[in-house]
This record gives sequence, structure tokens and C-alpha cells, in this order.
Amino acid sequence: MSFEFRLLKTDSNSKARLGELYTPHGKIETPIFMPVGTQATVKTMTPEELKEVGAQIILSNTYHLYLRPGHELIKKAGGLHSFMNWDRPILTDSGGFQVFSLSDLREITEEGVTFRSHIDGSYHFISPEKAIEIQMALGADIIMAFDECPPYPADYDYVKESLKRTTRWLKRCKEAHTRKDQALFGIIQGGMYKDLREESVKETTEVDLPGYAIGGLSVGEPKDIMYDILEYTTSLLPVDKPRYLMGVGTPEDLIEGVLRGVDMFDCVLPTRIARNGSVFTKFGQMTVRNAKYEADFTPLDPYCDCYTCRNYTRAYIRHLIKRNEILGLRLTTYHNLYFLLKLMERIREAIREDKFLEYREEFYRQYKGKI
Repeated sequence: MSFEFRLLKTDSNSKARLGELYTPHGKIETPIFMPVGTQATVKTMTPEELKEVGAQIILSNTYHLYLRPGHELIKKAGGLHSFMNWDRPILTDSGGFQVFSLSDLREITEEGVTFRSHIDGSYHFISPEKAIEIQMALGADIIMAFDECPPYPADYDYVKESLKRTTRWLKRCKEAHTRKDQALFGIIQGGMYKDLREESVKETTEVDLPGYAIGGLSVGEPKDIMYDILEYTTSLLPVDKPRYLMGVGTPEDLIEGVLRGVDMFDCVLPTRIARNGSVFTKFGQMTVRNAKYEADFTPLDPYCDCYTCRNYTRAYIRHLIKRNEILGLRLTTYHNLYFLLKLMERIREAIREDKFLEYREEFYRQYKGKI
């Protein structure tokens, strides 16, 4: 098999899971965070630097790559791995979330979605079959089914109709998918309604896929609702398949997702806030561009051993960011990705030793949110 998931153990005091994903481009240790490379690049980072910070797998965006430079060009280049010089696993999303976020520029039918490009206003049509065609051309190890992600809040009838369409689209995606060296994941929807989440899990798992993603969370709902729906949904999913929570990436959400049995995460947050001068530290999120760090000659995080923290100070990085120097954005991005990937490494070790709840308690004792 080109794709296999092995569940190595479950923490004896929680639902946290330790596993291994085998793909054509290598093994992935789970739980894992996947840096997002929307345009076939993780912004400001080279592939070599991604390996240095511990990235085992990255995510790229089907919608953006379809528009520019085009999936046919990437196919001619030998696929996404060759095109971007990345020899480890890649996951591509279906483009569904981006298409549906264009609420004023798209029209949904049973066949698919007609939308206008956010770049030049040109019209395009993506169906489940087209989404799979694009992703097969890109050649990622894991690809996602085309789904509809309802907004929050959304009324019950709309969410129910939406998830039914997502299920029908999933079956079309599976039929269209012919590459044996790719794993197709289905996406669980259902909004904030537990009975619809249960219905979506039942219909999606009946299609029998290598893995399942949980969509439609972290879309504006309160955290307590998000965690409650997540816990309920993971409790219904097959034990022997990987579980991927889409679009979640704060340190707290990674901890809470693992607690509830999630294996895979992705989010643009660490790279986005880095470009705005904010970084994760052991004690919370810090905005290094603030004036109080002007003469602070300590590392971003004194407890971090990443390249940035070993070599540069808060004062210097603040100076770079205030002057719009690219190096400043590179250094904060490097640190944030290292921070999250090191966090996941420590989480895996804690699960291995049946100490995840103790690690979670220790993390929160120090991590205060914003500093």
C-alpha cells in the first residue's frame, strides 16, 4: 500500500493518540501540525528551513494553484513535489473553503460551484470531478474531497441540505479519483448541530476512505462550542483511520484537539501573525513590534533553541519589522513554526509516556495567552 495509518497507542488517561502515517514520500509521526504553503511555498521559508524546524508534511491550496500558475503547468513540471523542491509528504485541500468564502462571487448548484476569481474577476467552474482532476495533476500524497463549508451561524435546514450535498459530492470525488499513489480524505460537516455531525460521520465513513477530516469548525464559533462539537465528532469516527482537524493552529487549540483524539492539524496562523510581528513563546503570544521591546536584547523566547532565538534579539527583530525588512518576517516565521512543531514533538513524547494530561497542565500553567 502507498498509504497506511498505524495507531501505536492511546494515552491511558485521555483520548490523545500516537500514530504513524506512511505515504509515498515518507512517514509522518502523529499528532502533527502541517505548515501551510498556499502558493506552493510556506511564506518566507525555504524547503531546507522547513526541514530544519521539523516539518514532516506541508499543505498547499488547490484553489490558488489552479488560478496561478495552473495545475497543468505544475503537472508538466513533474508535480508539486518537483515544482517546489519538496521531497516530503504534501496534502492539498480541495479549494472548497476558498470558493465558498467568496460569498458574493459564487453560485452553488448540484453540479458544482461557479465563481469569479478574486484576482481578475474571471469566471470559473469547479465540480467535484474538477477538484479531483486538479489535485491528481498536483500529485499530493493526501488530497481532500470537494465539500461545502457552511458559515457560522447557519440555520439547521441549510446545514442539513449542505451536508447532504457534500456527501453526494464525496461519492463523485471517489469515483473520479484514479491515482493509486494518493489518499483521498472525506470531510465531516454538520455545523454546530450534533445530530447532523452524526449523520455526516455515518454517510462519510460509509464511503470507506483512508482518512477523515473535520471541517466547519474554527469558523467564528465560541471556543466552548467548538471543543464540544469536536469531542462529539471524534467519538464517532473510526479508531483505525487518521483524523484531521482543518484550519486550527493556536497552541491551545492543538493541545485541546489532541486531547479529543485529533491526529492532524493545519493553519495559516503561525505564518500570518509572524508577518504582523507576533510570535508564540512559552508564556504566551508576544507582539515583538511593540515599543516596549525597542531596547530588549533578549531572545524572542529565552526557553527556545531555534535558530532565531539562538542568534537574534527582540530589539533587533523589532527594528527589522518596523523597517519592513524581509529578514524580520523570516525570523519570526521560522520561530513560530519551530515553536508549534516542537510543541507537537513534546505532545507525542508525553502520549508515549502516558503523561499527556500532566503535560497539558504544565503547558497551561506557563502559557498565559497574550503577553
